[in-house]
Parts: sequence; C-alpha cells; structure tokens
Amino acid sequence: MLGWLCLTFSVAFGSALVPLISIEIFVIGLVTQQPGISWWWIGIAVAVGQVLGKMFYFLAARGSLRLPSFLKREEKPAKALSPWRLKWKTRLEWVRVRCHRHPHWMFGTHAVSSVVGLPPFMFTTVLAGLAGMSSWLFISTSVAGRFARFSALAASPAAVAGWWVH
Repeated sequence: MLGWLCLTFSVAFGSALVPLISIEIFVIGLVTQQPGISWWWIGIAVAVGQVLGKMFYFLAARGSLRLPSFLKREEKPAKALSPWRLKWKTRLEWVRVRCHRHPHWMFGTHAVSSVVGLPPFMFTTVLAGLAGMSSWLFISTSVAGRFARFSALAASPAAVAGWWVH
C-alpha cells in the first residue's frame, strides 16, 4: 500500500508541474485496480503532492522564487511591445490590482477552484501568487480543497458500484 501511495504522491506532484498529466484518470485507475487502499489516504497523497508541485508556480508568481534566465522574458519598453502583448500586459496588471484591492475574492476564488477545478486551479495558483496571498493561506486552502476533491473522486467508484448490486 505504501508503494502505491508514494506513486500517487509522485504522479500528483508531476501533474501539478506538467498540466498534461491527468491525476484524475490516475486516481480512478488506482481505485479500480487497488480497491484495498483507503480513499482517505489517496486524498491525502494527492492533496499534498498537488500543493507541493503548485508551490513552484505560486512562489514564482509572487516573486519569491528565482527563475532560471531561460524562463525569464526580457522587459521591453511599452513602445516595443506589440498591441496584442500590450493589451494582455494591461489586463494582467488590472487583475493583479483588483486582487490586491479585494483579497477575500482571491481567497474565495482559489478555494472554489481547489475543489471544483473551475476556474482552473493552475490559473488561480498563479493569480494567488501575483495577488500576494500569504503562503499559509494558500497552502491551507489548497490542501483542504484538493483533499475534498480527490477524496470524493477516490470514493466514487465504490459508491457507484454499490448502486449496481442486484
């Protein structure tokens, strides 16, 4: 069981860094193939792995994590930016200012996103960093929401299987 939980943690961590990896599909596959693993433990492994992986994005957006030079964009003067880039840079700044002005909106949006997935959790993670959300609030909200989401997902095959018993 411990090996499966370590693998679950690793896949969750990886899916947090590389959004093309689907932890949802992994969890459904795991609980159908290994029904002896408690949904509770799966929820914890996924929540901790996901939040630790997302911390890189959160800290980078907040400016607390130094990115390698190949990941940084060179700042161009406003005149040198294309109209499209200038438009998006202006919108991003508008969102950042709005989040600073209304921190409870960011908390609520991030809490809903961590459970439901809409708006996308990756987006609200970066936005939380840009808005300057405290690390403690980010971690506690994310772990609680991700635990609720993936515990329910891990418990769902057993619940659905109970409906089909004759």
